[in-house]
Amino acid sequence: MAELSGVLLVDKPEGITSHDVVGKIRKLYNTKRVGHTGTLDPLATGLLVVLIGRAAKAAEYLVADSKRYLTGLKLGVTTDTEDITGKVLTSSDITVSEAEFDTAVKSFIGDTLQTPPMYSALKVDGQKLVDLARKNIVIERESRPIHISSITYVREDEHHYKLTVDCSMGTYIRTLCADIGAKLGCGAVMSSLRRERSGSFTLVNAHTLDEIAALDENGRAGLLIPTESLFYDLETVRFPEFYERLCRNGAEIYQKKISTHYETGTRLRLYGKDGFFALGEVREYEDGSAIKAIKLFDLG
Repeated sequence: MAELSGVLLVDKPEGITSHDVVGKIRKLYNTKRVGHTGTLDPLATGLLVVLIGRAAKAAEYLVADSKRYLTGLKLGVTTDTEDITGKVLTSSDITVSEAEFDTAVKSFIGDTLQTPPMYSALKVDGQKLVDLARKNIVIERESRPIHISSITYVREDEHHYKLTVDCSMGTYIRTLCADIGAKLGCGAVMSSLRRERSGSFTLVNAHTLDEIAALDENGRAGLLIPTESLFYDLETVRFPEFYERLCRNGAEIYQKKISTHYETGTRLRLYGKDGFFALGEVREYEDGSAIKAIKLFDLG
């Protein structure tokens, strides 16, 4: 039987790590090759895009997926983790008006720099920042460019807000909450987090672990979305059988041979007689511009 391969959308519950989810999926699908496209902390719930089989190799090529989060923000407190679970560092009775809150929030929309939090899965010199933080070790972190396309919010009371944030991959919502609090001068923490969208995938089509576990083998296989869905934002090239065979064997396919005109660096979905088989990239060679497969997802 061919190895199962594809994308599984999971609605992660609170209280377990993304790694825990991967472990459960490995057992349910009886495969070691399982990954995901973006960590959710134990406090967070919502959409976790899980990659099964050869699809797990796609994670390194997913660099531009935007996200949508629904997050709770509590004013008047700061913690070492920048969320409600951490050790309280400061507290404040300062109250802010809705106009002040609105101005502060809107100042973060657009392109900005963000310093990753110590309590994160980001690795520096091979070590996760969170592992260092748990040893009370704080190191310098380089600020990184992020983009926040929109923030809307609902005021629950003078200290609590619900924010909906559309942002680029790599944005830390806990740090956004802390930065909003710092701008207001009263501090703030993230009190809850739910991922509602990742790239083109939404929570509407996600399944809980209990729902997945309740299915038989065929039912679980039926939940998988084709691997090519990870690359739906890319243009496609369909090779005649001769050029497909060459491409699968590692040869570059010159654009002048197949009448395409993509720019150097362009990534493409590559199709053959049986459908999607690889992610390709346009590169320059001595004899001209050519398309080369950079990751095979169907071994044929």
